[in-house]
Amino acid sequence: MRKPIAAPCVARRFWLEDSTGQKLTRDNDYAGIHLTADVLRQGHVVAIKGLGGFHLACDASNAEAVNTLRQRKQRYAKPFALMASNVEQIEVYAYVNAIERQVLQGKAAPIVILTAKNHGLPRSISPDSDALGFMLPYTPLHSLLMHAFDAPIVLTSGNRSEQPQCIDNDEARSQLAGIADYFLLHNRAIVNRLDDSVVRVSNGNTHLLRRARGYCPEALRLPPGFEAADGILAMGAELKNSFCLIKQGQAIVAQHVGDLENATVQQDYRQAITLYRQLHDFTPTCITVDKHPGYLSSQYGQALTQQEQLALSSVQHHHAHLAACLAENAISLNAPPVLAAIFDGLGLGDDGQLWGGEFFLGDYRRCERLAYFEPIAMLGGSQAIREPWRNSYAQLAHYFAWDELKENYADVAFIQQLNSKPLALLDTMRAKKLNSPLSSSCGRWFDAFAAALGVHAETISYEGQAAVALETLAASAFVQESAYPNAHCLTLHNQHFILSWANLWRYVLDDLKQCVATQQIAARIHHSLVAATIETLLTLSLKTGVSDVVLSGGVFQNRLLLEAVSNGLQRLGKNVLLPKQYPMNDGGLALGQAAIVSALTLFRE
Repeated sequence: MRKPIAAPCVARRFWLEDSTGQKLTRDNDYAGIHLTADVLRQGHVVAIKGLGGFHLACDASNAEAVNTLRQRKQRYAKPFALMASNVEQIEVYAYVNAIERQVLQGKAAPIVILTAKNHGLPRSISPDSDALGFMLPYTPLHSLLMHAFDAPIVLTSGNRSEQPQCIDNDEARSQLAGIADYFLLHNRAIVNRLDDSVVRVSNGNTHLLRRARGYCPEALRLPPGFEAADGILAMGAELKNSFCLIKQGQAIVAQHVGDLENATVQQDYRQAITLYRQLHDFTPTCITVDKHPGYLSSQYGQALTQQEQLALSSVQHHHAHLAACLAENAISLNAPPVLAAIFDGLGLGDDGQLWGGEFFLGDYRRCERLAYFEPIAMLGGSQAIREPWRNSYAQLAHYFAWDELKENYADVAFIQQLNSKPLALLDTMRAKKLNSPLSSSCGRWFDAFAAALGVHAETISYEGQAAVALETLAASAFVQESAYPNAHCLTLHNQHFILSWANLWRYVLDDLKQCVATQQIAARIHHSLVAATIETLLTLSLKTGVSDVVLSGGVFQNRLLLEAVSNGLQRLGKNVLLPKQYPMNDGGLALGQAAIVSALTLFRE
């Protein structure tokens, strides 16, 4: 038996027990660590109590164990996080540059998204992506276990799919029954639930995709002009929720809470707000919410304002994305406006429609929509988010006559697939505007093209799955390929520029007809979006005289898109501002909400 490494007190008490609750080791007996390593090698799933919650672990090299964990947890597609003993072990499986190494070994110890090598780990760890998310041990218990196991393990959140992490021993025994075969427990109470933070390095910049353990509740000193900002509670968004307190010129952004559609997450969200208010001795004078009245965060914010007789403000979704980036980049309150491309899934616009492929001129107090993707019907409403083929048909039916497509592209598999759908019903819904809201969403744009290439066309199991898979498909051919010529059309209509995509669809269908490799088509689609984005921003820059550009929104988590647009703009002399320490997805929205309302309040005063 390998001698354990020297370590400080792991906990007051730790032990291993089986799924019946029977203790298998004495308290603080290092044999329990080695027994845990042994049952992992045997293919078992172990629930491990960590710093901010439980994890579920299995041997990352054992495909059967990984698949067993997926089935039991009912997490069928989302990538699993991995833990390794050290960076050298990670480098066996993934490429690690100097900045990624620094982040991995930093005190926050986040999950770092890395480019995988031809690594030999089961594909089921990250089914839709060629990336692997690795972290290093960040507690003594993890260090002891990884020393004893000496190989990567899957270390995913200890919960059933879409539920919050378990934080209590009895809760874990109950909730994780049937998932975990063994439990490595300790007796220290977890007061504040904390997920692992997730980081990706792009173009030498560190971008936090999920801000939690290791980064929260670190405060951000707001930019010049905000010194007197105080008393704002921003409630955040519906998905990837976090909230924000503004106190004495500082923004305290809470950890990632999760998706409020889940009742248990809602309860956790309310408890976290109460905890932060107590910890920071914070009493709000104003609550700010997203403009979408259906968001549960907005509804809870409204309820709090009534209970505590506070002021209430609402903020447009994409303006909040823009303002969050400004605040993080220390842009002063009185700075001139910037241009912004904000690409995401959905956000309620000022006109009552669903936005998501937007170009703005804005600052903290004002935000003017200058250009946008041509709005397309979401056939079936929220069902179009879960079934990407609906977005493809909506786009094709908008730009073309279906009989023409059936005739010209009869041999294209996707056209055949669509022809088996209830198209007459969908046409009626679209014509009569029945459960078919118009949306300019870039997220749905990606879903549409992914489905056309046969990537998760029928259904997705998590947000952005089709787009992630399309990016992975494009990555291998991205350097060799370029944009389709004249793939987009930028036209001025009612003082707004509108991006239309009929030509791009024609090119894609022609390539599919000619059996061009889907990797090449995916790369060309990405390049075409890059070209359209840059051209639109250059047109707006000439019109407004503004050279500072913000890129934000969850779609820009696509590294191909982010790097190509950012580099292209910089080569043309534009100053590009990016979210780095706060998520560009909805996890950073509360910071923007709080900054906007603070700015408006200070100007009123």
